[in-house]
Amino acid sequence: MSVETVAGIFLLAMPVAFNVAFGLLAARFDYPDILRRPDAEVLSRFNAGGSGLVLLWWGFALTAVLFAPLVVLLSRALADADPALLAVTTTVGVLAAIVQFLGLIRWPFLVPYLARVSADPEATVAQKEAAGVVFQSFNRYLGVGVGEHLGYALTGGWSILAGLALTDSAAVPSWLGIPGMVAGASLLVCSLEFVGPHEPTGWRLAETLTPIAYVVWSVWLFATGVALVT
Repeated sequence: MSVETVAGIFLLAMPVAFNVAFGLLAARFDYPDILRRPDAEVLSRFNAGGSGLVLLWWGFALTAVLFAPLVVLLSRALADADPALLAVTTTVGVLAAIVQFLGLIRWPFLVPYLARVSADPEATVAQKEAAGVVFQSFNRYLGVGVGEHLGYALTGGWSILAGLALTDSAAVPSWLGIPGMVAGASLLVCSLEFVGPHEPTGWRLAETLTPIAYVVWSVWLFATGVALVT
């Protein structure tokens, strides 16, 4: 099996896995809207979800891991593009996978403990309040700062660079690079949702643009995968 075919399979599988997991979380946990509700409500809903919800979050985090080999394989499949561009593209893509994983992995490992403390009838008021503070602290740091801000920015940067590489390669139709660059630029805007004076509610434009950008991004990945396997 050629590198192009393997890369194409990853490009087909990753957006499907990502969107299926995201859709299940939206249906079972009202994600991401639930993050705008009080901490006690979020932890209570999480605790009620049981082990099935924990496993679903674990699977969602693994889609970020799947992104790392995807970016490496795509760069190999576009070996006729500029070598310096491919090197930078691969580096930025792997960094994007790492920060996205770090942002998500708190859910299957840290949040279950906090949810149990919050739901424990023997826990003191101070313990429950502490669980809420820890949850919100990690949500702001790993969720917003690392996962969303850095994750969106690096994913957007990779998409722009990969789009440029697609236009410089004969492996796929060059026009496929254009939607990648558009989606990437949109994700860069999305990374600014909670930056600066827009706190704590977020920048409305970035909030509205995020789901649209990820749909375009997913379709672009899938279309590129189809082009590589055929």
